[in-house]
Amino acid sequence: MKGLVSPRLLRSLLPALSLTLLLMAIFWLQPRTMSYVGFNLMLNLAIPIAFATLAQMCVITVNDLDLSIGTYVGFVACVSATMLHGGLAALPGLGIAPEDAAGSFWLTTPLTGVLVLAGGIGVYALLGALIHLRNLPSIVVTLGMSFVWLGLSILVLPTPGGQAPGWVRELMILKPPYVPFPILAAIVIAVLAQALFMRTSYGAILRGAGGNPRAIERAGWSLLRVKVTMFALCGFFGMLAGLALVGLTTSGDANIALRYTLLSIAGVILGGGEFVGGRISPAGAVIGAITLTLAGSFLSFLRISPDWQIGAQGAILILVLAMRAVIERMERAR
Repeated sequence: MKGLVSPRLLRSLLPALSLTLLLMAIFWLQPRTMSYVGFNLMLNLAIPIAFATLAQMCVITVNDLDLSIGTYVGFVACVSATMLHGGLAALPGLGIAPEDAAGSFWLTTPLTGVLVLAGGIGVYALLGALIHLRNLPSIVVTLGMSFVWLGLSILVLPTPGGQAPGWVRELMILKPPYVPFPILAAIVIAVLAQALFMRTSYGAILRGAGGNPRAIERAGWSLLRVKVTMFALCGFFGMLAGLALVGLTTSGDANIALRYTLLSIAGVILGGGEFVGGRISPAGAVIGAITLTLAGSFLSFLRISPDWQIGAQGAILILVLAMRAVIERMERAR
């Protein structure tokens, strides 16, 4: 019985407890949300935020930070809305409609979109190599890349528009019986990510490279390869976030996911992760992303102006971090 209330257990359960308390507050304010339709509406954007949070977690694992994940998700959304289903597209950056371009247009195929998205993951892998080999601060490099991704998004889709690929749209609007799709998807994502990073030997190496890189290097593993792998995984999860987002919104926009950078960092921290490399919780990161998604609904029910909601979400994050600090102090006292 004593172990059930230990500070270590409380710390591991804090993300779930935070989510539970938020749900209780929402149900108290709006009892009608305790339904299939209610959960679908509240968790509509939980899946892309969860993928973006996992992307950020990959970079945080190796003691880095990605300030470009929001614009990268927007870039993926623009590519998905214009290239993945093929057809005629305007000249990049000119905003010229194909019928007015006097032959100056390009023909895209689904393969074009796939290659562009694969190239985005490759760019992330190269960023990891560059940061490691040149010992560059990841904050500076990814901040610069955020402008690159935004510029490329505008070149691909100068104005909001395009159309989500049919298969992505159909997947994101699935309505399975009994349990809403966002909840099922979040469970699957959390289980797979937890298994990859916490239950495999290579996952232990990836986490160890952030927590104790010298030990990993002495064991014969390449830190360069680890860094490239984690940044490539960041690009992969970011790509999934962009696909999920365009499937929900049905169109693309270069500025569609600018807030995802801060939301992804907050999701990792809410989920029990730390900026000290290797100390992460993939399942907790997904829970953190869901908590942030629900926080928006909670603040709307409180009739807080959208202009103040970002600050209120920050206050929720600070409260959770304060609770974690108290628990950690109790753990050290033992």
